[in-house]
Amino acid sequence: MCCTGKCARLVGLILLPSSLVCIISNLLLFFPNGERRETDQISTEVWLMGGLLGGGIFMLCPSFSIIRAGGKGCCGKGCCGNRCRMLNSVLCSGIGLLGAIYCISVSSAGLAVGPKCLTTENKWEYPFKDSGTGNGSYLVNQDWWTECVEPENAVLWHVVLFSILLPMGLLQAVLCGLQVINGCLGCFCGDCRDSKDDDSGL
Repeated sequence: MCCTGKCARLVGLILLPSSLVCIISNLLLFFPNGERRETDQISTEVWLMGGLLGGGIFMLCPSFSIIRAGGKGCCGKGCCGNRCRMLNSVLCSGIGLLGAIYCISVSSAGLAVGPKCLTTENKWEYPFKDSGTGNGSYLVNQDWWTECVEPENAVLWHVVLFSILLPMGLLQAVLCGLQVINGCLGCFCGDCRDSKDDDSGL
């Protein structure tokens, strides 16, 4: 049987590094090709900070709360133990789920619209905004990437980092949803671990 406490701790330990990955990825998006640019030369989807806020800061509180919920019960052996922490983790996971959905939405939009760059027409714009989806997308037709003159490798930088944020957001959404269910079970049914399990970590 998988104990709710062990499951919560594992979920929290996965969410924590994923939030750090989202924060770092979003910060890197502000510096295309590692270069500092003017604020009006950065894509709107980057400024929406789906990774920094949604998948990052919004996810730190749930991750710590869920890890704490997987720890030893506050009342010790023989009483309700972790149920209050499990309830708190359910509420925090709900917030985390909203953050993950925000991260997914912004990342999807970022990939769909493409980067803002200096085009061959000497204008700062979104050259792939109307490229469509499927075979007509700039994501498939990499020959179109030459439309971006500056920053160098702007399209690759944009695509790689948003492609990291999107699956991270999906993973976080799944884990937060799982913890909502797990936390409710732990709140109503308690944690199946005994004192030996508490002392042994996971």
